[in-house]
Amino acid sequence: MKKFFSYAVYISLLMATLNFTSCQDEFEIIGGEAEEQPITASSSVAKLIENTSTKDGSFDNIVDGASCFDIKFPYTVEANGLEITIDSREGLHLIEEIFDEVDDDIDFLEILFPITITAGDFTEITINSFEDLRELAAECKEGGDDDDIECIDFVYPMTVFTFDASLEQTGSIVVESDRDLRLFFKGLDASDFLSFNFPISLKLYDSTTVVVNSNQELARTIEGAREACDEDDDDDYNDDDFDEEDFNEELVECIWSVKEFKRNNINQIGQYLDYVFNFKEDGTVVTGFRGATTIEGTWNTTFNDDGAKLNMEFDISVDFNLEWNVYDVGDDRIKLYNGEGNRIIMRQICEDDLPEFNPDTIREILRECNWVIKRVKNNGEHINRLLGSEFTFKADGMITLTHEETVSEGAWAITTNTEGRFVVAITMGDEPGVSFEWLLSDLRNRFIKFNVEGTAYELVIVRNCSDDDDDNDVVFIRSLFNDVEWDITYFAENGDETTAAYADVKLYIDNDGSLEVRNLEGEVFSTGRWFAYRNTSSDKLELIISFAPGSNYLPLANDYEIIEILENRMELKHENQNEGYDRLILEREE
Repeated sequence: MKKFFSYAVYISLLMATLNFTSCQDEFEIIGGEAEEQPITASSSVAKLIENTSTKDGSFDNIVDGASCFDIKFPYTVEANGLEITIDSREGLHLIEEIFDEVDDDIDFLEILFPITITAGDFTEITINSFEDLRELAAECKEGGDDDDIECIDFVYPMTVFTFDASLEQTGSIVVESDRDLRLFFKGLDASDFLSFNFPISLKLYDSTTVVVNSNQELARTIEGAREACDEDDDDDYNDDDFDEEDFNEELVECIWSVKEFKRNNINQIGQYLDYVFNFKEDGTVVTGFRGATTIEGTWNTTFNDDGAKLNMEFDISVDFNLEWNVYDVGDDRIKLYNGEGNRIIMRQICEDDLPEFNPDTIREILRECNWVIKRVKNNGEHINRLLGSEFTFKADGMITLTHEETVSEGAWAITTNTEGRFVVAITMGDEPGVSFEWLLSDLRNRFIKFNVEGTAYELVIVRNCSDDDDDNDVVFIRSLFNDVEWDITYFAENGDETTAAYADVKLYIDNDGSLEVRNLEGEVFSTGRWFAYRNTSSDKLELIISFAPGSNYLPLANDYEIIEILENRMELKHENQNEGYDRLILEREE
């Protein structure tokens, strides 16, 4: 039976204060000078040594949410519906990348049990269920309050001596790692005696090496380093450990464009999509839409026990006047929030990334190739019947929209709205789904995004040129489709698998962009189109699959992200409007 651990990943931001302390404990030294005499296994010095060699389990908190143990590699998880095997620490970064693919969603992680965890004392325990894992995790102390000391480490190998009650040496052992040292302590009784072969070396969190020559020096050194760094023992895998200087430098380096904005629990992105912030070193910030009137305000940052905060103040753009908590900085993106109802996501745009916006260049870009519809939303609803349809913008102001054998005609023009922003006006009488004044919100190589200002209307198109052969990955994908027969071996919408409904049909995909659904006798049940490309916004490979209106196979029609592609297998994923995922796997015989 398949067992899962499932939970939502919540926002938190915990910053540890840098507080160096002197040693306050009394050291239990047995007779004579401290540096020459053994200590008991139950002494405060021994406890410091034991805590320094304790295994840190916080590196995989994105998975288990517990810092006092980690999960032994390899193991399997499902991150937002995508099953992956974690066999190293690098695999944990893949989970974060999956979570960060979509900014405004709820992330889910499922662990496939059984798993083996490794505790702080290096004991291995088999866990068979979510309940068992949560019970153990509840015993952990989080936020840096646990006993393990992570800001300093022993440099191995070291020699440890053992003594009897008469302080006669009874043996010695060479320890090569924290595991060896921790297991050595685990085998001692509280009244046993031990000592090190001094001098020994320790390495601080900043890679500085410290040499100590006695038990007293060892204790003071460990105590002094106990709180000298942020142990990062929390679930905030997005904090990326930035400081105030780094954050401020990041803010002023380039301009920032708003991609998500919610204020007082109201989605304001229709009004502020691609609204620009230009933070200046003198504490001023200039905002507005590119090519339109700008507004000036002030900004500053604070860093304290509550985390990093960005304060903005405007006389006119008052929607942004708030003390914003900094949730995530990295990958050219900043996430800000204040409570549950206020949220901003901004992406960095540097000078080299800025396209040349003027009517002539926009006309030239639109006319030089055909453009395939990746997504259309009318009042927030996806218009799936237009998926894969192809625009042709003509020089005489005429425009055509082709879908299968149907060709619609209309007119197009470039104008500006009252704020001076560029608008592509499309008028197509028999296709109301695209007949709007589309505000140009994102223009990149091979990728254009429009929206209708102040509404939930959106149009995203991808360039389709006959000479687009400079991407080897796209060329490889196209080479696989040459009237080739593919089996639908898996299909699920929001985790609801319906593969059996497609057991008696196959997809025939040809390199001219056409596809057919045929039964096992070769009879054609439905026709459609496909288009492979690289999304220059995310740099991911994607595949659009579309079908004729009224087709029984419309559930398969999506703009898919290509998760894996081989000569005989394709795995595709699509985030649907229900904040879930559709998955499609196609396979063919070699």
